[in-house]
Amino acid sequence: MMKQNQIKLGLLIFTLCFAFVAQAQLHQFVDPLIGSEGLGNVFIGPSCPYGMVKPGPDNDVSSNSGYSSDPAKPIYGFSQVHVSGTGGGPKYGNVSVMPFSGDLEAIDQESVKGEEQVKLGYYSVMLQNWGIQTEITTSDRAAFYHFSYQPGNKQAVKIDLGKFLGEPNIPNPDAREAQQFVGSEIEIISETEVRGYTRIRGGWNNGSAYTVYFTAVFDRPFKQFSTWKNDQIEAGRKVRIDDGGKTGALLYFDSSSDDLQLKIGISFVSSLKAHENINAEIPHWNFQQALTETQEKWERILQRVEVDQDASSELKTMFYTGLYHTMLMPVDRTGENPKWENNSPYYDDFYAIWDTYRSSSPLITLLTPSRQIAIVNAMLQIYKRDGYLPEARSGNCNGRTQGGSNAEVVIADAFVKGLDGINYKLALEAMLKDATVPPGGNEEKEGRGGLTDYNRLGYVSTDFVRAGNRTLEYAYDDYCLATVARGIKRKGEYWRFIKQSDNWQNLWRDIDDHGSNGFIMPKDAHGNWVDSIQCDASNGRITYIPYTPVAQDWPICVCWWCGFFYEASSWEYSLSVPHDVATLVEKSGGKKAFRKRLDTLYDKGLYNVANEPSFLSPNLYHWIGRPELSSERIHQIIDENYNSSHSGIPGNDDSGAMSSWLAFHLIGLYPNAGQSYYLINAPYFEKTVIHQENGKDFVILAKNRSPKNKYIQSAELNGKDFPKAWLEHQNIVMGGTLILEMGPAPSKWGAELLPPSKSDQEL
Repeated sequence: MMKQNQIKLGLLIFTLCFAFVAQAQLHQFVDPLIGSEGLGNVFIGPSCPYGMVKPGPDNDVSSNSGYSSDPAKPIYGFSQVHVSGTGGGPKYGNVSVMPFSGDLEAIDQESVKGEEQVKLGYYSVMLQNWGIQTEITTSDRAAFYHFSYQPGNKQAVKIDLGKFLGEPNIPNPDAREAQQFVGSEIEIISETEVRGYTRIRGGWNNGSAYTVYFTAVFDRPFKQFSTWKNDQIEAGRKVRIDDGGKTGALLYFDSSSDDLQLKIGISFVSSLKAHENINAEIPHWNFQQALTETQEKWERILQRVEVDQDASSELKTMFYTGLYHTMLMPVDRTGENPKWENNSPYYDDFYAIWDTYRSSSPLITLLTPSRQIAIVNAMLQIYKRDGYLPEARSGNCNGRTQGGSNAEVVIADAFVKGLDGINYKLALEAMLKDATVPPGGNEEKEGRGGLTDYNRLGYVSTDFVRAGNRTLEYAYDDYCLATVARGIKRKGEYWRFIKQSDNWQNLWRDIDDHGSNGFIMPKDAHGNWVDSIQCDASNGRITYIPYTPVAQDWPICVCWWCGFFYEASSWEYSLSVPHDVATLVEKSGGKKAFRKRLDTLYDKGLYNVANEPSFLSPNLYHWIGRPELSSERIHQIIDENYNSSHSGIPGNDDSGAMSSWLAFHLIGLYPNAGQSYYLINAPYFEKTVIHQENGKDFVILAKNRSPKNKYIQSAELNGKDFPKAWLEHQNIVMGGTLILEMGPAPSKWGAELLPPSKSDQEL
């Protein structure tokens, strides 16, 4: 009997170990190169979840990620700080290192890149000019390099503090969105250690100067060194003090070994803190151990969602890469804030909340709510110390706003989903600051631009840029503010802002286009509709273009940020009323007219898959009782625009916005951010299990799913009939099973109980 029990125990241990090993390979389905070509702009180097250090190759100073796949563009260095998926002007690219051989007295060193290997937590490239293989992995705040030189070749490493992304070709201290050099300093500490900093300002958010401190430690001593300032090299000089000049060091090693290892700690506080980050995170010289530790950090997050093993490798790669991209930013800089005390959570590189509030923040909430709590608390710290909640932020500086004050949506989303440990009274105070105090000359940095108009007229007039999307977004921000106010028993604020959430209707014009009626259109400060937009002067005459629902005034007539709408037409934005879709349907002429309107959006090419304002649009069929049409559109969008190739993201990933949209829809859910529910669609996976932080599992099971059986016939939640095509967040939190019975034809499921809308709710 004992022997049988031992055998059973052995089999159990084997089974558990096998299951763990099988599950522990999820990081193999992450391909950091998805989105590295085309419009994705993703960062391809190694990173930890929300990691502060992102070391990677730089071969294009005008690229947001520092990287171009163009083989004709040589690598000029590997810098330690990057962003991922963003548009606009580049940011960071600080503390560049470059191994080299050959001419040891030249500052400029670059090499054509040979074979690259990229996987989660790892980057490798052969520098063809010298035959040097460079491998990189990382921890949260320190990078780890392994260089393999050709036998007998000279060995050197350059540390360049004058290199960074986005430097204009012609120095211009006022170049919009360019980064400008401020200063740098370098010191040779010993024959194995170098430290210093680089100070840069500007970039995408036109922010004030930020300083990146570093400490670099080698695993064997350099035998000689030179330092430079302003291209003047001097052998043996240990210190280059900051006087506004560009500095760096050339370090020369003997050929006693072909291998050289380097660890670089980064800090935004001091070089000593950078050294401490190395000791705390990578105290050893085992490259593989550091890589494994990083992969294990990701594995713990990726294992939050388990999809059926029979799904195609491409689908799993698209899904888990989507999760990965979502969790590269914002960046956890807790303890690294040089502006105020460091005993509370601090996150930076919100790039921008306008992009990420719709699906990235809700995905983080679903998988790691403790992380989202820390992020929201960091936003509140920014409000307390800088005066406004961030709409976008990088380099410890707010800016720039693209539309609404969308931190309100993130806070409301946390509130309605029951995230504890957040001071919601302070949060309401911060939201009220956005809604009531004009930011003056800082409208591109924080707060609400055009707020004086909005609060006086009930809309933003054409006296202000981006008046159309600002009015729409402020109305939804007000709804989110009212949600929190109501929840904490602040009735006065609730009634004011729930009423203001109808302000989008003040720009709703009874006008026809492409067979549909009613669009958000420009209005001047006197209440008059604006029919044409001044475009340009030609031969001494001012020209105008008619302003129609398909008009695009940017960048033809006005600057990119100066149009009536930001990055979309009225056809797209007029559907962006996430809190009151029922009223939107009514104002569009009812369910039949609204279906025609949605069909026209897609069939006539008026929908832009890369535009965040259209993220919710394919789900809007739910509000006319036709969720199967939502599923059809979503699958069409994914099948035509997303894949696992290097160009598999159809637009700027925008800090994981595009990737999180995909990840949600692959499992058959999509959030209406700021509200407590998810819309249900036909999933791509037969089975999805969400392993929650609270220890409870939520299972989505698509029974009989196949290419033919693509329609939801009925649903059960925990064994009971579930006729709604939407699911409350608390249903997931409590754990359970959602069974979707799939079939070959549309059904009546979801036709009666429509998703919530403000106009349906008891006020």
